[in-house]
Amino acid sequence: MSSFVVQHNPHVLPAADRERLMADPGFGKVFSDHMAWAAWTPERGWHDRSIRPYGPLQLDPASAIFHYGQEVFEGLKAYRHADSSVWAFRPEMNAARMAASATRLALPPLSEGDFLDSIQALVETDRDWVPGGEEQSFYLRPFMIGVTPAMAVKPSRHVLYAVIGSPSSPYFEAGVRPVSIWLTRTYARAGAGGTGAAKCGGNYASSMAAQLEAESQGCDQVAFVDAGSPASVEELGGMNIMAVTRDGELHTPQLTGTILPGVTRASILDIAADHGLRVVERRIPVSSLLDDIDAGTVAELFACGTAAVITPISQLKDDSGVHRVGDGQAGPMTLELRQHLTDLQYGRRPDDRGWLRRLV
Repeated sequence: MSSFVVQHNPHVLPAADRERLMADPGFGKVFSDHMAWAAWTPERGWHDRSIRPYGPLQLDPASAIFHYGQEVFEGLKAYRHADSSVWAFRPEMNAARMAASATRLALPPLSEGDFLDSIQALVETDRDWVPGGEEQSFYLRPFMIGVTPAMAVKPSRHVLYAVIGSPSSPYFEAGVRPVSIWLTRTYARAGAGGTGAAKCGGNYASSMAAQLEAESQGCDQVAFVDAGSPASVEELGGMNIMAVTRDGELHTPQLTGTILPGVTRASILDIAADHGLRVVERRIPVSSLLDDIDAGTVAELFACGTAAVITPISQLKDDSGVHRVGDGQAGPMTLELRQHLTDLQYGRRPDDRGWLRRLV
C-alpha cells in the first residue's frame, strides 16, 4: 500500500479538454491534474506524503532555492503498452541518482521506497493522462527544493519534494533527425569536486549561454570539454555522448565525477554486446576524436538521454572547422540501439533484464 495519501483534485480537466491537449502535447508543456508531495524537517524527517491537486507553490521570497539554488531533480518516463498497462524504465536508478544528487547539494536523501511510491501513486491517480501515441510518454519530473527563509549560506532545514507529470510527444519535434554540435572552449560545464555528477538546476542554467553560442555558430546543440590538457570531450548540455568506431567499438567518456551518470547511457552500455559492440569507457581527447571523425575511424556519433533517447550527430564544429560524421545521416548502429531501447520501454521486446516496473 502506498504511503502517499490521495487528495483528489475537485477541478480536474474535463475529458474532452484533456484529450484535445494530449492529441499533440509537445514536450513538457502540458501537465496533469495532480502532483506528488512530501515535506522534510530535521525533527520529523519526511512527512505529509500525499497526492494533491497540481497548482502553484506558495514560497517565502527568502527561501534558499531562490538565493542559493539548493535543489535537485530527476527525469523519467511512464510508457503505455499495447495492453494499456503503464510501466517505468529502471526507476530504481533514478531513485539512487536523486539520493546522490541530494547528498551533494546538502539536501536530505529520499528513500528508494518513497521515490517509487511517489511516481506510482501519481501515475495511478492520473492514469488517463498517460498517452498511447507513437513514441508518446508521460514524462515525470521529481524535484526537491530547500525552502528555509534565511539569508545565511547554510543547508535548508525545511525541504519540499514533489513530482509533476506531463503527457509528452518526442523531445525533438522533427523526430530522429541528426543534429550538429558546437564544441565550446568558452564555457565549462563542471570541474573536479563540483556538481557535474549531480542532477541540479545550476548545471543546466550554466549551459544556456553555451547553447546560445552554439546557435550563433549555426549548430543545434553544444558539447563541453573538460579543463584538462589535452582537453577531453565530456557531454552535451543535457545528454551523454557516444561514438561507434569502424571496427565495432562503442566509445564514451568515462565517469570521472564531472559527468552525469545517465540512465540511458548505462542502458546502452549494457545492451551494446547484444549488437556486437565492445564498450570502451575512457577519456576522449577532442583532437583525437576530430581526427578519427575526419579519417572515418569514427563511423557514427550520437547523444543519449531520457528525453530524446538517442539522437544521431551529423557533425562537430569548433574553431578548426566542420567535422562531418560519415555521410551526415543517422547511422545503422545508432538506429539499431535506439530501436532496442524503445522496444523495451514500450513493451514490444521481452524485458530480459528486469528493467521495467509496472505502475498501473
